Amino acid sequence: MAQAFFFSIFALLFAAVFAVPTVQPRQFSPGDIINALGIGLVTDIHAFITPDSLTNNLISINFDVKNPLPIELTIKKISSSAGLNDTEFARFEHTFPSPGLVVGPLATKNSGTIDNVLVTQGVANSLDIIPLGVLDLLDTDADIQAATILGHLGFPVALDNLEQDDVPTTYNLTLA
Repeated sequence: MAQAFFFSIFALLFAAVFAVPTVQPRQFSPGDIINALGIGLVTDIHAFITPDSLTNNLISINFDVKNPLPIELTIKKISSSAGLNDTEFARFEHTFPSPGLVVGPLATKNSGTIDNVLVTQGVANSLDIIPLGVLDLLDTDADIQAATILGHLGFPVALDNLEQDDVPTTYNLTLA
């Protein structure tokens, strides 16, 4: 009887310990750390608006990205939404041609032209943001390779949910 009693106590203790939910500490992603430190990776944005943009709501952009690290970074793919005051005005997704957009250590590099950027509010409805000269990156995800050599090798790093306020933005209106 004593054995059954001790077994019952042991079983109850065992069940109580394993029934308590464990609290997992929050894992911080590289994107969370970049946001917390306020490291802006995009130095400026250039938007190109054509007469066709008024009907198809598509523009072209390019941007300059800076690498704050003493190692080479290669951006493979990027998706971003940009706007002001939490209102999205533009969205795009772009995969860079192989090997990707190679940004040297502590350097800045232009993305090259990215076409078919959707103006989500419509170009005509978005013209009033032009004089402000800034955009906020509301949600940017980038697939990069860190510590690459001329864009090759390295190790993958997903930068998710990047945010950046007040990125200087120029708008070029083309009439032809």
